[in-house]
Amino acid sequence: MTEQIKVTASIPASPKQIYDAWLNSKAHTKMTGSKATVTSKPGGKFTAWDNYITGKNLELIPGKRILQSWRTTEFSKTDLDSHLLLKFEPVKGGAKIILVHTEIPEGQSAGYKKGWKDFYFKPMKTYFQQ
Repeated sequence: MTEQIKVTASIPASPKQIYDAWLNSKAHTKMTGSKATVTSKPGGKFTAWDNYITGKNLELIPGKRILQSWRTTEFSKTDLDSHLLLKFEPVKGGAKIILVHTEIPEGQSAGYKKGWKDFYFKPMKTYFQQ
């Protein structure tokens, strides 16, 4: 059995700026404060948070949508990859991110929901306000 979460946030940047930063190693690292190796190519593999997170780009629509396979070191070897969907919508003063994280191993979703807020959205707001 798997779980899913949905988290949204308003970020003071355009959808394109957020999309581009998410898929750029240097910007992603600076934005989150932890090492990331990412690519903007469909099918490309990525790591984030010092290899705690790994995955692959499944679908990329520039400035609008990112779909990735996603897993952490907390997944067991028998757990399938989860899926992370990021949608970016323009709003007054920036962009709204709609994050839908599905197929999370049972019992792990609450931690990831908190993690997305604390380790991504909060530092992203600071990063883009500079």
